[in-house]
Amino acid sequence: MIRSQLNPMPEYFDRYILMADDVTLSEALKTSLDELKNLPLDLLQSIGDQVYAPGKWTIKDIFQHLIDTERVFAYRALAFSRKETQKMISYDEDLYAKNAFAHRRSLVSLVDELITVRKSFIQMFESFTPEMLMLMGLGFKGPYSVLSIGFITAGHQRWHMRVIEQKYYPLIGK
Repeated sequence: MIRSQLNPMPEYFDRYILMADDVTLSEALKTSLDELKNLPLDLLQSIGDQVYAPGKWTIKDIFQHLIDTERVFAYRALAFSRKETQKMISYDEDLYAKNAFAHRRSLVSLVDELITVRKSFIQMFESFTPEMLMLMGLGFKGPYSVLSIGFITAGHQRWHMRVIEQKYYPLIGK
């Protein structure tokens, strides 16, 4: 199944899903992994701890957010695939960012961790049967499928990379 065949399209998460290519989930996740492996680290490191507006996250915070969110969604995918009936709770991404202390880490270590988490995520999804991918679970914003979680993850990464390109790249040299 390709991204455009997702039905139903989960509300709220559609903005991330639509950022993923209209290909199979396996292809979308492989592409997202390749994009991580080919990040312009020198360019990203040159931004340092600059932010484009008060209260916004640094580049390191964004990568820590990607790691945290992927782990949360990996749990949700696992729970839904195992027919969990409990409603998934939301999480406070700003609280997580504040308490992750990403500033103490190198950008390279964060990217390496994200690549490791993505490889694990891909392996988990490769273990799911077609029937498991179609299973639905209840999230804080409504129901969505295991399959949609995979596309959410691929698109979420692109969402934040677009923010970096649009809002952070202009800070280079300032």
